[in-house]
Amino acid sequence: LHARYVLNLLHETRKHLKQLPNISHVVTCYSEEVTVCGDLHGQLDDLFLIFYKNGLPSPSKSYVFNGDFVDRGKQSLEILIILFTFLLIYPKEVHLNRGNHEDHMVNLRYGFCAGLSVMSRVHGKKILRMFQNVF
Repeated sequence: LHARYVLNLLHETRKHLKQLPNISHVVTCYSEEVTVCGDLHGQLDDLFLIFYKNGLPSPSKSYVFNGDFVDRGKQSLEILIILFTFLLIYPKEVHLNRGNHEDHMVNLRYGFCAGLSVMSRVHGKKILRMFQNVF
């Protein structure tokens, strides 16, 4: 994905998140399920397995992702692109909570920053700054 599209996605995600309160209330009833996930840590296969077993986010399938989307695994960027896209498409059904790995100092230590700079040598610093802003 070209850096321009990644930056546009980050800009739209930031704009959406700024409108939300600090605490999200997710309401459901007995006939509806909410899938709660956490600690993806850059493991894209784990996200695909969750979607395979539970279905993709949709108006009838809500998700709460409890942070730690990045670091450790090699596909943090891909996970964020997917989660942010679903957040923008289904803002009432997809909820993202920030974890301790959505922090710049933790990203420096556990690999997200290094992974971004390798993936996008030209635009890596700008994309990283925007991710920090979104986080």
